[in-house]
Amino acid sequence: MADKDKPSGMKSAYELALERLEKQGIERPREEGLSADTQEKIAEVRRQAEARLAEMEILHRDSLSRSNPMTRRDDEDNYVRERRRIEDDRDRKIEKLRNG
Repeated sequence: MADKDKPSGMKSAYELALERLEKQGIERPREEGLSADTQEKIAEVRRQAEARLAEMEILHRDSLSRSNPMTRRDDEDNYVRERRRIEDDRDRKIEKLRNG
C-alpha cells in the first residue's frame, strides 16, 4: 500500500523491510506476476486489516478520552502492541499468498 493511502502515516514491518532492501539495491517483489485471483486475495487481506486498524483506532481514541492520566501510558502501549500484531498478521498472510 502506498504511503499516501495510509491514514496514520505508520508503515508496517513488511514495508519497512522492503525499504531497507531497496537501500541495499535489492528490488521489491513484483505483484504483476501474480494471478488476478491472488492479487484480489491480497487486496482483501489488506482491506480487512485496514478495517480492523481503523476500528481499533476509533476505540483507542474513545478510551483515551475517558481514561485517567495514570493509565494512558499502558493504554497507549497496548494500542501500539495490538496495531503491530494486526500489521504483522496481515504481512504474514500476504507473504503466504505470494509464495503460494
